[in-house]
Amino acid sequence: MGFGALGIVLLMLSFAFDAALAFRCGAICTLLMAGILTRKALVAHRQPPRRTEVWLHLDERSRPSDERSIRAFSEMMSGVYAEFARLALNVACGFFAVSVAISLV
Repeated sequence: MGFGALGIVLLMLSFAFDAALAFRCGAICTLLMAGILTRKALVAHRQPPRRTEVWLHLDERSRPSDERSIRAFSEMMSGVYAEFARLALNVACGFFAVSVAISLV
């Protein structure tokens, strides 16, 4: 999410000459990010833990090994993706609100 947010901020800065357009563009891109994160949340239970980047950050002892822990890992990843999707949706709504407010002024 961090690199996506950086890309969105840089895109918004490229439209700095028109603030309403910049926030509208940011809102659309953030909505796209929310959609992608929602999709990842829905399919997280099908992805094996070994194929995630989180797996690389875990030390050998912390990696899930039995079926129950793998299921818990997948549910946790799904919850994290869903939480970030909600956050991205809230940010997108805020960007749209700012865009409309600037357009009205």
